[in-house]
Parts: sequence; structure tokens; C-alpha cells
Amino acid sequence: MTGKPATRPLRWITAALRGLLAAAAAMGVAELAAGVLGRASSSPLLAVGAGFIDLTPVWLKDFAIRHFGSNDKTVLLIGLGAGILVAALVIGLLSRSRLAFGLIGLAVFGIVGVVAALTRPVAEPVDAVPSAIGALASMAALTLLARSARPTVNPSRIRPPESPPAGQAAHGTVTPAGGEATGPPEEWKNGPERRPKDTEPASGAGAGIDRRRVLLTGAGVVGVAAAGGIAGRVLLRRGDVSSIRAKLRLPPPANPARPVPAGAQVRVPGMTSFRTSNRDFYRVDTALVLPQVDPRDWTLRIHGMVAHPVEMSFDDLLRRTLVERDITLSCVSNQVGGDLAGNARWLGVPLAPLLREAGIHGGADQILSRSFDGMTLSTPIETILDGRDAMLAVGMNGEPLPIAHGFPARMVVPGLYGYVSATKWVTDLKVTRFATDQAYWTKRGYAERAPIKTFSRIDVPRPFAEVKAGRITLAGTAWAQHRGVDAVEWQVDNGPWRQARLAPVPGLDTWRQWVAEWDAAPGSHTLRCRATDGTGHTQPEHREPPFPDGATGWHSVVVTVT
Repeated sequence: MTGKPATRPLRWITAALRGLLAAAAAMGVAELAAGVLGRASSSPLLAVGAGFIDLTPVWLKDFAIRHFGSNDKTVLLIGLGAGILVAALVIGLLSRSRLAFGLIGLAVFGIVGVVAALTRPVAEPVDAVPSAIGALASMAALTLLARSARPTVNPSRIRPPESPPAGQAAHGTVTPAGGEATGPPEEWKNGPERRPKDTEPASGAGAGIDRRRVLLTGAGVVGVAAAGGIAGRVLLRRGDVSSIRAKLRLPPPANPARPVPAGAQVRVPGMTSFRTSNRDFYRVDTALVLPQVDPRDWTLRIHGMVAHPVEMSFDDLLRRTLVERDITLSCVSNQVGGDLAGNARWLGVPLAPLLREAGIHGGADQILSRSFDGMTLSTPIETILDGRDAMLAVGMNGEPLPIAHGFPARMVVPGLYGYVSATKWVTDLKVTRFATDQAYWTKRGYAERAPIKTFSRIDVPRPFAEVKAGRITLAGTAWAQHRGVDAVEWQVDNGPWRQARLAPVPGLDTWRQWVAEWDAAPGSHTLRCRATDGTGHTQPEHREPPFPDGATGWHSVVVTVT
């Protein structure tokens, strides 16, 4: 099944596809290796993605969160996939002129994957294996694909040589006068490839690409890639702790939360819920794959500048006094008017008694917490010991923590942005000093101490809404955790500020809803709001970006009244 020589565009397309198939083989085999090892984070795509997150400048991180929210990781992985696709096509084209160029390109990508895997915070030497094996598989696949596409010679179509002149045997063998041929000439001794030019196919008459061989080789590479990827995913599911979480029953709190007062939820269509469901609670972290932490293997270590280092199991933690509190968390990346905040009922063990039992040395001012995947966050010690409800949370809204929100345990410290207070999948607490140890985000220029700024927003009506003239209900949410919200004011078109009605709340650590009535006249109008916290501080007018310690400024929406 040989065919005519391929045209130039077809040869380029074929070469590009070879690079694509080689990359697919790399990803599939690497995924299988990661699955066999049970280390999802060592998958090249995830390792490189995590490394990209570490190198991402602050402005780009804020851009991604602002535009994509909790989907930022999905967008990142799609972008990486597109980059790999382009690189694979380029490598395939390079291999057309010389196979070695393509092999070098694949080797470079393998090295990038190895370096990315080994530079993760909790990396071990074995994490280099998937990228290394994947690179070797891709190089083997590219070699096989390139060889399968080489033209072949059909012996039945080779043009026979012309009759030799007198005194010569066939094929130019010299015969002595009156004698027999002495043998083939020297150029025949090493096989057919050394035959004289007059035995080559004329104008490609006997040369062509064996399409069956090409298709079978390509199908084989695709099969290996698909089988490896699927098998790897199946193997990695062995570590999924969803079923363990579903069977876990948490003890009831010894100190239950206060009842949520009637009226805490403003009854206006489209208004935010006072309590955020687990499904809708915002998620901002750097984990491309959710850590799967079996509570039976989980341990917490408290060490550093302490008199008595502590290590406890999950069962040890559950045997301690559990408290339940309604606490609002918010992300430092939240823009003015943004929704990267949520209010939940948390169940956990108070942190202050644990630290006091360990015996904090004088001079310590920071808790450097570490998650299962190596992420580090820093928390000022005074915010844990000053009486607020800082805890190691194990439950959220009446059930064990969701895996996406830190199962089996996480930190919750009210009044601080999440990047200095809300370590998910926490396994290690080091009592130290800010001058000695820096956490992940503080190394990137974020503030060491990050109390949540007084914040308010308009939830109803939505920006650019069209409403009917007459009595209109305005409603929104404000928060100033651990200080409380004492007042919210609203304004129309630079007019006078008016007081909104505040809904009751169970404590200082939750957000507070507000509502007002407006007699709206036809036209385009700008609505604004501002909050005043329990210390008398009023939300400033000028807007500041989230970096380095949280956004601030008045929230405004433009509506059209018809």
C-alpha cells in the first residue's frame, strides 16, 4: 500500500501531527506513572502549572481572579494545554528537517517537567519520574512515527539496467577476455542501498509512503496515550477521600453558636444569602489538584519557639472541646463590590489553648502554618491569643469540611484576610518570628499583618439594571470582622448620604445585611454605599487595589430608571 510521494504541504502537516502525537504519548505515559506512584502533583501538566502559579506576578494573579474567579485554575490549565499543543506542533515541524531537532525539543520539555516537579515544596526525588518517563516515551514515539513515514522502494517497479557493453557482464561486472565475471563491483558489496544510480526508481516510480504502516503506527501511539491517561486517572482515584469524608461523623459542639436572629436575612429578590452554602462558598488557593488527606493518617505538629512541642492525630483533635461559630471569611483579592467573601457556620477546636499548652517562648510573634501540599501562611500570634474565635476547623455548615475547603482540618481566624488566617489542609504550625520566616504570599510582597478592611457593597439592584420608576428597594452586605458594622449609608447621584436599616447579626465576626427604600425618578442614576465599623472608622471614598493588603473604596452601581 505505498502511494505517490506526498506533496510539500502534506509533508509539513504530517510532520506537525507527529509532534502532536509524540506529546500525547508523553502526557499519557506520564499520567500513568503519576498514577502508579500515587502522586498526582508530579504529573507534568500539574507540576508545570504549579510552577507557573509561583512565578505569576501579582498583577496577573489579580487579573485572573478578577476575571475568572474560582475558574482561574481551569483557565490556567487550558492555557497550558494550548501552549503544549503549539510547542508539540513546532517540535514536529523541526523533526522534519532533522529528527534530532525534534528529539532535543522533547528532551527539553521533559527537563522542564522534572525541574518543576522537584521544586515543589513537598517534592521528593520520585516526583521526577513521570516527567522523565513521559519524555522518553515521546522521543520513542516521534522516532517510530518518523521512520514509519519514510518512503519505501517497491522492487517490482525498479527499472532494470541497460545491456552492458561488450566485454562487461550485467551490472558492470568486468570479465577477462574469454573468461567469466569476477564478481559484483565494490559498490554492491554493502547491500542494495549501494547499488549504482541506474538501478534507482525513476522519478519516484518505485518509491512511496506505506500509508498502512503510518496509520498503524499513529494508531498505536494514540492508543498508548489514551490508555496511559485513562489508567493514570483511575489509579489516582485510589487516594480520593470522598467516601471517607461521607462516613465521618463529627462530635457535637460543647459550645454551640448563637442562634441567627430573625431578620438577619433581608427578604429582597436577588439578595445574597446570609449563610453561604458549601457549594457556593468562594475558593481561592494555588492547588491545581485538591489534596486528598486521609484523616486516619493526618497529624498536626506544633513546634518551633515552644517549650513543649505537640503532635496530635485527628482523633486526638476531635476529643478536645469543640466550639461552633458563625464567621465570615474574605479574600485579599476581593475587588470593591466583589463576591470573594462568604459566611459559614464553622465547627472546630480553639487555637489559643493549644498554643498555650505548647508554651510559647518570649519574642515569638508569628504562626507559620503549612498545608499538606506545602503552602505556607503566616498569622500574627496576637490575633490568636486576643480572645477572638480562632480555631482549627473540622466542620462547615453542619458537615465535615468539604475537600475543596480544607478537609480534614483548616485554620479560621476571624478579622484577617484568608492569606494570613485560613490555611486549608493544615498539618503544621510553627511558632516563630516574622523576621525569621516568611510565608508564601509575604515573600511576594503582601502585607505581613492583614486585618480585613471595612467593606460594603450594593447587591440589589445589580449594575446596569433597568428598573421601573417609583419606590425601589436597595439592599446590600457590609463587613468588618471582629469590629462589627455599626452603620451603612447610601447615596444617589452625589446627593446627601442617607442611613440604611441594618439587619441583626449573631456577632461581630459575620457580615451584616442592609436595606433602604428609594423613590426613583426616570433617568440614569449612580448609587453608592459606605460602611462605618465598630471603632468609628468609615469606609474611604478613594479606591485602592487589593495588593498589598486588601482593596478599599466606595462601591457604586449605575442603573437606568424607566
